[in-house]
Amino acid sequence: MIMNINLIDDDKLKEECGVIGIYSKEENVANMIYYGLYALQHRGQESAGIAVNNNGTISYYKDAGLVSEVFNNNNKLEKLNGNMGIGHVRYGADSEKLAINAQPLVVKYKKGSIAIAHNGSIVNANSLREILEDDGVVFQTTNDSEVMANMIARYHKEEIEKAVNRVMELLKGSYALVLMTENKLIGVRDNQGIRPLCLGKIDDGYVLASESCALDTIGAEFIRDIEPGEMVIIDENGIKSIFNDKWSKKKLCIFELIYLARPDSRIDDISVYHARKEAGRILARECPVDADIVIAVPDSGISAAVGYAEESGIPYSIGLIKNRYVGRTFIKPNQSNREEGVKIKLNVLKENIEGKRVVLVDDSIVRGTTSRKLVKMLKKAGAKEVHLRISSPPVMFPCYFGIDTPYREHLVGANKTIEEICEMIDADSLGFISEEGLVKSTGKTDGFCLACLNGDYPMEIPREEGAFHE
Repeated sequence: MIMNINLIDDDKLKEECGVIGIYSKEENVANMIYYGLYALQHRGQESAGIAVNNNGTISYYKDAGLVSEVFNNNNKLEKLNGNMGIGHVRYGADSEKLAINAQPLVVKYKKGSIAIAHNGSIVNANSLREILEDDGVVFQTTNDSEVMANMIARYHKEEIEKAVNRVMELLKGSYALVLMTENKLIGVRDNQGIRPLCLGKIDDGYVLASESCALDTIGAEFIRDIEPGEMVIIDENGIKSIFNDKWSKKKLCIFELIYLARPDSRIDDISVYHARKEAGRILARECPVDADIVIAVPDSGISAAVGYAEESGIPYSIGLIKNRYVGRTFIKPNQSNREEGVKIKLNVLKENIEGKRVVLVDDSIVRGTTSRKLVKMLKKAGAKEVHLRISSPPVMFPCYFGIDTPYREHLVGANKTIEEICEMIDADSLGFISEEGLVKSTGKTDGFCLACLNGDYPMEIPREEGAFHE
């Protein structure tokens, strides 16, 4: 993280959403969804919602705020009775439309009702929206989920599965989708598997969730990850899968492993914690430095800092204390809110820093709006030297698949050399892990979207969608 003095987490890549869906033959699922959303709260703190199906009738409640704020009394959950349901937590860049764009989205049409919750970004959504509007469709929100819901309604002639499969063929982008009809729970992962989605088992049913940590929270047994291009249909007859005919090759977003996912999750058979720790080890080999202690930017840099310390032999210590009652400041929807949050978020533990040569480990540098402040704080507390080490390569290209990166002109890694960045933040040295080292840390050799690092996008980005802003 790097650069201006006012922000703490504005340097982070911003994730879009977290989704969960539960099918049970007997139990009321609203409480389980509630706790599952708690486990996914890190994926979005702007809005939350739950929709349930009770004997073919879908009811829902959603609003802006944290899960605990939206469902701030038992009455709201008690009114959501049903043995099948979906839930959603959302990050939203537009603070004025948080409540409007809150999900799940519930739509009624000639075949009945559907509820939909989506994580990701459809890069051709504007084109699809225009086609629908030309046919007289009126939209109530600005999110991609309503486009998908209307497309599904349009193609729903026979089985809902055929309609969903047809829409998958038209969509370009990333999506982990949970969809509920009057008698089915459906989970869909995009053809590249950019966004994660996994399957779990409860006593008399199944769970779909963005991350395995949500399964752990509600006591579900992890079964497997949903494959790229796979649609899972769950109903009273059990579970079945349908694979889209479009060519699929896994391209999991690498920032799920670097930053977005909880460290106690497993994604595509990769332990998030182990991958981050191994990245720290590789970083220590690639960017060594003489120092007295290794510290982390909490919480996202902790795993890599532990790995760096173990590999380098430099003791790991606590240098920055995080106020646990302040949420991820980067998820605040506007600049002024971020600035207010940062003032109370981190403080230096002076006793551990004073007179020391410090290695500060963090997960990423995007805009470069944080590290200068952190370096200044550490030096003011008496650090002799501050050496910044980053467990991802420089972010050089925008993301169009559900992570809110700025245009390239605002990406510090695209516009300055490492030496220039180091001078800008007033660090004594600066080092990034290599792209090869990052991939190696996962235990895999390929299967990742690294577009924000190298510009190699897994699909063409339509220029008419406003995707290219150089």
